[in-house]
Amino acid sequence: MEKTQANIRINELRGIINDANRRYYVENSPTLSDYEFDMLLKELEALEKEYPELVTPDSPTQRVGSDLKTSAAKEGKEFEQFPHKYPMLSLGNTYDITEVQAFADRAEKGIGNSFTFSCELKFDGTAICLTYRNGKLFRALTRGDGTVGDDVTRNVRHISNIPQELKAPADSKPWPEEFEIRGEIYMPWAAFDRLNEERERDEEQPFANPRNAASGSLKLIDSSLVANRGLECTLYHMLGEDLTFQTHDEALQAAAQWGLPVSDKRKICRSIEEIEEFINHWDTERKNLPFATDGIVIKVNELPYQEELGYTAKFPRWAVAYKFKAEQALTKLLSIDYQVGRTGAVTPVANLEPVQLSGTVVKRASLHNADQMQILDIHIGDYVYVEKGGEIIPKITGVELSQRSEEVTLPHFPELCPDCGTRLVKDEKEAKSFCPNRDGCPTQIQAKLVHFLSRKAMNIIAGDATVEQLYNRALVWNIADFYELTKEHLLTLDGWKERSAERFLKSIEESKTVPFERVLYALGIRYVGETTAKSIARHFGNIDKIANATLETLLEVDDVGDVIAESIVEYFQDETNIEIINRLKTAGLRFEAEEAKKAISETLKGKTIVISGNFSISRDEMKALIAAHGGKNSGSISGKTAYLLAGEKPGPEKIKKAEALGVEIIDETYFRNLIGDDINNEPEELTLF
Repeated sequence: MEKTQANIRINELRGIINDANRRYYVENSPTLSDYEFDMLLKELEALEKEYPELVTPDSPTQRVGSDLKTSAAKEGKEFEQFPHKYPMLSLGNTYDITEVQAFADRAEKGIGNSFTFSCELKFDGTAICLTYRNGKLFRALTRGDGTVGDDVTRNVRHISNIPQELKAPADSKPWPEEFEIRGEIYMPWAAFDRLNEERERDEEQPFANPRNAASGSLKLIDSSLVANRGLECTLYHMLGEDLTFQTHDEALQAAAQWGLPVSDKRKICRSIEEIEEFINHWDTERKNLPFATDGIVIKVNELPYQEELGYTAKFPRWAVAYKFKAEQALTKLLSIDYQVGRTGAVTPVANLEPVQLSGTVVKRASLHNADQMQILDIHIGDYVYVEKGGEIIPKITGVELSQRSEEVTLPHFPELCPDCGTRLVKDEKEAKSFCPNRDGCPTQIQAKLVHFLSRKAMNIIAGDATVEQLYNRALVWNIADFYELTKEHLLTLDGWKERSAERFLKSIEESKTVPFERVLYALGIRYVGETTAKSIARHFGNIDKIANATLETLLEVDDVGDVIAESIVEYFQDETNIEIINRLKTAGLRFEAEEAKKAISETLKGKTIVISGNFSISRDEMKALIAAHGGKNSGSISGKTAYLLAGEKPGPEKIKKAEALGVEIIDETYFRNLIGDDINNEPEELTLF
């Protein structure tokens, strides 16, 4: 390739790779498989090697992918950032055992003495760096850009298998006064499956794979929600100034004795043959693991030799990752169903000729929307590639055009709702089609009723069959109708007896004690999932304040962006919804948060406060204290902000913005004096969601 053509291709590759990095690290919504990404990066590396004069400092080949610019940061809700004591680099990847052999040869040449390899299962998660001081967890940082990482300590403290304090068995080596240990935060399949089921039920975009789910969960603004995500951790690399270990494996053994989560799926190998045997074993057995793994990491085991081999700008020379290729299957597309969801979204679902894939039989796969169908150029009767790889949700990745017959037919996305016949409308922002007949489409109505009864909403003992019975007999048309049912109504239904009717009515009565944030979630406002409902309830305190909220005030809430804010405003502009809420109020449901009822004073009434840094109490407790004195919490600074309450190590961007806007910056002592609360006194116990 000539230099001019190479330059064009290099710039093209950089654009594709930078976009893929942003989607992978920042948005947790990858568009390329690991294999596709790695092949593009290898192509770029080869071209830059051929034309070194075209290499630039900002090339993806010269940088570690960064997770620093999170969505939270964009909204002014950034995490504190700290530099890594030791650079946190990536690993070089390969899909070819001959390249593993080449790595082993280079290591042997560089060392010149006999040595061993530590081969370890590569967990598919998000990188974490833990610092322990005097045996206690001090700080947890994400990889960030390799030099600086986000401080996610408060979230990591909610991951059950990460010890807050180390243990010291009698036969173990003492731990250093301070050390770092690095690893992966990951989400097991069971937790991932549960999370995506919840998101799909709420018609939220499901996570593509456990890795992205783990990354997104680790960056939740509300740290209390992390505990419910089922995250786990595995650790694999120790660093420190006072380490006395001679081998990597010895260090991991000590870490395990101290109570740190270290994988036992590793082996010391002495030859390329043993390495290949280990790789082949796990390429098969990984399908039976309760978590995702995407390869094997091979490291020089002897620590002095690791130091001797050193590093490149991006990678350690003493380690390499062998990546498993995503499992793929070819099968026939039999038909396409068009399903209507609770919010009216119409989703095309492919019915496939059953095929074995990653230990399960795949029969169906989502096609997402009409645009995706068009991109794939998919036809009924086509042979299509289905992939799971590191994903639990099957997806169609392409069409085998060489097997397309003359009998295939081009599918046509419906113009009318498949359930009620209403003309569909296209939401260009989401590339989705919707049925606008919210109050007349049977599928939407029943889905809303089922959602209202669900365990994480009102937790009323009933399922789809009960809802269908009640709907078909015209006993329940909207969620408020449940609270007007009588035993006589229920006994008219097929299969219902006195006991089952009483049990159902008792469950309805008990639902009146469900807290406000769950009631808000149960209303089924589009885009308002469980987490968002919790944030909104905590921020406003009662339903009336939410109903009267403007777009601007809604955007002050953690987890609320433009789309969600617009949806909430639209919901409360509908008189039918207001009527239903009034009926639910009359029925006795809770539409006010406990926190709102426990106001201590109105000292901060009308004042919006942004907090940043660490305080003598948790950040959630500080927010509750602000609310208890009439103040309003916000995650972002604006001209309407009264105070920036700065604790220890506040975010520099927040400080900078406050100074630029002339917002008064106060410390915790000043704040305590302001509300008449001595910092040395125990704060009044407040209800936290």
